[in-house]
Amino acid sequence: MFFEGYGYHGRSFEQTYRCYPASFIDKPQLENGDKIIMPPSSLDRLASLHIDYPMLFELRNASTERVSHCGVLEFIAEEGMIYMPYWMMQNLFLQEGDIVTVKNVTLPKGKYVKLQPHTKDFLDISNPKAILETTLRNFSCLTTGDSIMVAYNNKKYYIDIVETKPSNGISIIETDCEVDFAPPLDYKEPERAAPSRPSKAPAEVQEAATEVEPKFNPFTGGARRLDGKPLKQQPPPSSSSGSSDKQADATNGGKTSAAGPSTQTSSRQSQGKLVFGSNTNRAPEKQKEPVKEEPQKKEPKFQPFSGKKYSLRG
Repeated sequence: MFFEGYGYHGRSFEQTYRCYPASFIDKPQLENGDKIIMPPSSLDRLASLHIDYPMLFELRNASTERVSHCGVLEFIAEEGMIYMPYWMMQNLFLQEGDIVTVKNVTLPKGKYVKLQPHTKDFLDISNPKAILETTLRNFSCLTTGDSIMVAYNNKKYYIDIVETKPSNGISIIETDCEVDFAPPLDYKEPERAAPSRPSKAPAEVQEAATEVEPKFNPFTGGARRLDGKPLKQQPPPSSSSGSSDKQADATNGGKTSAAGPSTQTSSRQSQGKLVFGSNTNRAPEKQKEPVKEEPQKKEPKFQPFSGKKYSLRG
């Protein structure tokens, strides 16, 4: 069958048209879907072929070998022309007045589609899933490699069709299709900080502080009498300081110093130790000389029954 003047032939519909964006006709709703407007002659040819509904078409740009799929909205265009959404012309790399081939096809029902937003702003929408479902109601089919446009709140969001199953072109009319999202194109994963190794500096400072801090040694002061008399014998060193004295004796070759308690006390004070009962806190030039006591007189020993005898008679 051949229609004279239109170039239709064979048992399938395939025709070339010059394409123009939807802004050339008073049909702004075209931008919110994937449907085109065709001339009335194409409707006559399609009706004679008894093709399956809904009518789906393959759009091909022969110069760039770009392929997409679409539906049809109306048959009111001028002969030899079609009107399509501008985002669809961008997918096919078409300019105003370029030639595009339109062919009717039958697409399988979609089972799976993977989407990838261009910007992460799309994820900031309060309910992106509901917005996407509302937008896809205006679509008849999806093609792998296309970028669809979603308009919401006076802003346009572009979404890539990364993958479709069971084929590169699927029909989404009256079908349950699983939808998956890929990370947006401008999404950057947060850099993971490398696990910081625990620094040894605080531990070393703490160890040094513990070494500097003096240990408390009880009863390390010198002995004193309350009456001020000098001691005849020095008290033996306490058990707590015995280990340090033994170490000092070992280093000095077993020789003891003449000023044992005083040197030990001064060394403890130089190390920051508090020594109770010593006279080291007093000024060295004000030390008093030991008081010389006079020898006390010997008192006679008490002798019982040493008195004289007296008689009661007188």
